[in-house]
Amino acid sequence: MGASKGQKLSGMQRQVLSLYRGFLRAARSKPTEDRRQIESIVSAEFRRNSKQVDRKNFLHIEYLLRRGKKQLDQLKSPDTIGLSSCNVSSSKKNAET
Repeated sequence: MGASKGQKLSGMQRQVLSLYRGFLRAARSKPTEDRRQIESIVSAEFRRNSKQVDRKNFLHIEYLLRRGKKQLDQLKSPDTIGLSSCNVSSSKKNAET
């Protein structure tokens, strides 16, 4: 995100980073096999979204943040042992198929 060179993060960037860190913290409470899978999925999802989502599409980013917070709350539950990913597209073309 570029903060290493003294640039300040926006509020939304801080929320995304906080969510990412929250997922990694929650993964630590899971068994080793599940932890590795969770960390891999979380990393892949965040990287994919950082490349595919336009940084100016605030509505979609806010939606992803809300969805991520719900997933994090579920992951924090002691009954949850894993995580899966799904693709959500904001394009009209995918919504019509």
